[in-house]
Amino acid sequence: MNIGIIGTKGIPNRYGGFEQFAEFLSVYLVEKGHSVTVYCPNHQSYKSKIYKGVNLVFKTEPSFLGPSGQFIYDFHCLRHARKADFDILLQLGYTSNTIWWFLLPKNAVVLSNMDGLEWQRVKYNYFVRRFLRIAEYLAVKSSDICISDSIEIKKYLRNKYKIDTAFIAYGAVPFEQPEASFLKKYEVEPYGYSMLIARMEKENNIEMILDGYVKGGSEKPFIVIGDAEGNSFGRYLINKFKANSQIRFLGQNYNQEDLNNLRFYARAYFHGHSVGGTNPSLIEAMASQAFVIAHNNVFNKAVLNDDAFYFKNVEEVADYSLTVEKKNYLHFVNKNLQKVKEQYSLEKIHQAYLNLFETACKKS
Repeated sequence: MNIGIIGTKGIPNRYGGFEQFAEFLSVYLVEKGHSVTVYCPNHQSYKSKIYKGVNLVFKTEPSFLGPSGQFIYDFHCLRHARKADFDILLQLGYTSNTIWWFLLPKNAVVLSNMDGLEWQRVKYNYFVRRFLRIAEYLAVKSSDICISDSIEIKKYLRNKYKIDTAFIAYGAVPFEQPEASFLKKYEVEPYGYSMLIARMEKENNIEMILDGYVKGGSEKPFIVIGDAEGNSFGRYLINKFKANSQIRFLGQNYNQEDLNNLRFYARAYFHGHSVGGTNPSLIEAMASQAFVIAHNNVFNKAVLNDDAFYFKNVEEVADYSLTVEKKNYLHFVNKNLQKVKEQYSLEKIHQAYLNLFETACKKS
């Protein structure tokens, strides 16, 4: 098959969950003998036109326009994809590319991963949220197949649009060979710190987590991994907590060995994501044998079930920061690792996408 993937900030991943997913899936598909093209913004640091056998096509994203530049980027990507003779075009998300739905290639099977409930993100004003509801509708109507990465998203789309989506979550590789030496560069001790990994977005409840940790009075370090310097909210958090020496903003980090070991040896791993979908960073935390304390919402509960603690306010975070730690809840950790092996293994998820692509091509 000739497969195109659009809707990301490019590969190799230097941004987030969709990008990591696109990187792993595209390489897997190439290894299975298929031709894969991933669209990338022209300003990304990796400039080669080939990445591990995957074809990269670079298109202009005028970053000086801020988020609006994404609309122009998607326009260029779809114009190219329309002429590329793809059998499959996989869209990751729908935020901006749906306004160009009329440019979708006529001969390709169009599959759209519907992501989470984008219109619920608190960073958006009323008008943007209204637009995102329309974009969601357009994605449903213009796609041959819609994909849900969460059972709850599948239920939502079935109730709202009366469609049956393909359910495929995200995957991770179980991590079972920890090495504490990786912690030295971060100046932390095994089980002597807590942490989170997230993009600096309000709906990830990072401020709530850090407020709670400070309120709890723990003197142990709390590591924040994510590009805090990269947006106004992240810079606000750095400034707010600069007087709290235990809060450490470490910036972006894509070194998987470091991240796996940091998650494994954390006293607690806080997961604050709240807006829909099965979040890749949660699956990776489970695969790294982290002890997870998650924001209390249906999406996180659909993955973790009863094998985690949940918080919904600062007070609950404060209490957890002092009273719970990994060594007392290894049964949670082991059950979540088993879920990864049985339900969220990377091989299983990739094979599910390949099966879906093959079935879609046969029917077209």
